[in-house]
Amino acid sequence: MAVANTIIATTPAGLYCREGDFYIDPLLPVERAVITHAHADHVRWGCQSYLCARDSRSLLRARLGPDKRIRDLAYGETLRINSIELSLHPAGHILGSAQVRIERDGQVVVVSGDYKDGPDPTCAPLAPLRCDTCVSESTFGLPIFKWPRQEDVLREIQSWWQVNRAEGRTSILFAYALGKAQRVLAGLGSAIGPVLTHGAVEKINQCYRETGISLPETRHVGEVNNRALLKEALVIAPPSADHPAWLKRFPQRSRAFASGWMRIRGNRRRRAVDRGFVLSDHSDWDGLVRTILATRAETIVLTHGYAAEMARWLQGEGLQAETLPHPAADGNHSAGGSP
Repeated sequence: MAVANTIIATTPAGLYCREGDFYIDPLLPVERAVITHAHADHVRWGCQSYLCARDSRSLLRARLGPDKRIRDLAYGETLRINSIELSLHPAGHILGSAQVRIERDGQVVVVSGDYKDGPDPTCAPLAPLRCDTCVSESTFGLPIFKWPRQEDVLREIQSWWQVNRAEGRTSILFAYALGKAQRVLAGLGSAIGPVLTHGAVEKINQCYRETGISLPETRHVGEVNNRALLKEALVIAPPSADHPAWLKRFPQRSRAFASGWMRIRGNRRRRAVDRGFVLSDHSDWDGLVRTILATRAETIVLTHGYAAEMARWLQGEGLQAETLPHPAADGNHSAGGSP
């Protein structure tokens, strides 16, 4: 890997900066972890200390517990560690998501983490960074992945909900509990009817509200026994809740799934849901290309998802691109997963 030019290197525990003695989204428990965002596949339990963006702190605390050592930085704040200057910058993925910028002797490496360049009122927008080496995700790194306009998708969800309400069916929307659920909530509001949430979603909603993010009123679905109200409601739940034991409380229901993977029709059939809405917290193909080119990096390193395919395309454009295997994260970013 080209970035193993003494600034960061690949190790069995993940990306490692020797001079700063820290790992970025480590794969194994380490002494010092820099976390790009609070999704479970990027936060390894058991590290001695964690560094994250300020808006991510409450989310990490909720995931790791009250006793873990967590330090936060404001976006753009610089931390000096020996000869390294470390700073965190908005990635636009979810609340508190960050790109990690590392500079030494005028050379800059940026590890993007997960990111998107689309609109999202629940987190700071992506700020592309100039660098010499760019380490970028490529979860949706194929030209087939092009997202519809967010406002069009939200209108589709509202229309589906209205039809279900008129016909006495509970609208159950499966969306990732951290990030996607809050984005949907902020975009839909509660004008059509009550919005109820699975406990995992409600826990994250509280973290968002404590951070100052405005969300419409929600209620934990477990507190609601009124059958008539359930038939009017939109229920937002994580995909893991899609099983008969949880669904039996909604005898009349319509199930939908919000994910970038719904861009491929076969994924909706495999999910066996009534509707699939194409909404992702990752950049699509065009967004990935725009962001990578905006860095003007001499070397581009791709990880997650369709890394090899995107690297070949960039090489065809005359750019120096290579792949970085990341098996732990790739397992979470497979078709049908949470993005």
